[in-house]
Amino acid sequence: MTTTTAPLGTSRDSLLRIAMRADAVLSGLTGVALLAFAPKVAELSGTTAAVEYATGALFVVFAAVVAALAARPAIRTSGLAVAVGNALYSVASVVVVLAGVWPLTTTGVVLTLGCGAYTLVMAELQYRGVRRI
Repeated sequence: MTTTTAPLGTSRDSLLRIAMRADAVLSGLTGVALLAFAPKVAELSGTTAAVEYATGALFVVFAAVVAALAARPAIRTSGLAVAVGNALYSVASVVVVLAGVWPLTTTGVVLTLGCGAYTLVMAELQYRGVRRI
């Protein structure tokens, strides 16, 4: 039996892998920054330090999981799950702002909706990557 292997850069799943890896890196960096500056971010955004610490930890764990999933040989299902999760996070970001869950400052609203926009872009890229497989 013979096997051929295509380089990762030319395979059909390369867009999904790149999108997932970028999401993992950017989410991880954001999580570390939130953990490092939680009290200051809370003061600027109108939330509490506990919320920022929890969000930072969530981002770091999410980043580790997505990085591990992006390294798997078959990533279609996990890529779709990550894309759906990102889309749901985007919806949740808008709901948090509209429902007034926290007394967000203008900066807090901008940061929350900015995170929602980022996750929506990542969801779109990941979904396109899934469709290419």
